Amino acid sequence: MARRVARPAHVADLLSGVFKSAGIEKRMAQARVLAEWPEMVGERVAAVAAAESVRDDGILMVAVKTAAWAQELSLMTPQIIARVNAGRGAGRINGIHWRVGR
Repeated sequence: MARRVARPAHVADLLSGVFKSAGIEKRMAQARVLAEWPEMVGERVAAVAAAESVRDDGILMVAVKTAAWAQELSLMTPQIIARVNAGRGAGRINGIHWRVGR
């Protein structure tokens, strides 16, 4: 009787499966927003706004230097959400809470 040998699997694929079955894959994708924030919004916005956390309900918490910038960025919220959720990040965040203070 011939014995079947399993093909080797990539560690990333195995971990993805574990994270998915544990229900934390979405939270990890949300956490990556914090690291990717400067690339997502550009240098100009990243200089005045820092992504701090993502709540369980998918709201991104962002600290902004001034009230004027908070107002400006709040008007850009739909475009920023679209950038954050583009591609493989679909559904990472549901909204953004802009707060003054850094």
